[in-house]
Amino acid sequence: MITVTYKEHSGEEHQVQGESGQTLMQVATDNMIPGIDADCGGGCACGTCHVIVDEAWTAKVGSPDDMEESMLGMTPERSDGSRLACQIELSDEMDGIVVTMPEFQM
Repeated sequence: MITVTYKEHSGEEHQVQGESGQTLMQVATDNMIPGIDADCGGGCACGTCHVIVDEAWTAKVGSPDDMEESMLGMTPERSDGSRLACQIELSDEMDGIVVTMPEFQM
């Protein structure tokens, strides 16, 4: 199991478990994490699973592709660590990953 910590903008944390191969979005929706609506169901067609990846983890999650970049371009609170949770697939090396939800998603 892979431990994932989702931080709300308010600072409240939700630590849950996921499996290798699941996306951060799937783990969030399976555990009813507030702020991850996933309106498009993981199709990279909305921004409702926007997360900000903690700097310590950005190298492990990689960079967004062109489609994800396009969707992130429409989010009002984009930052250097912004990603769509539906596009980050968990691997064992991501155990302990920390992501924060932007304020507008609460």
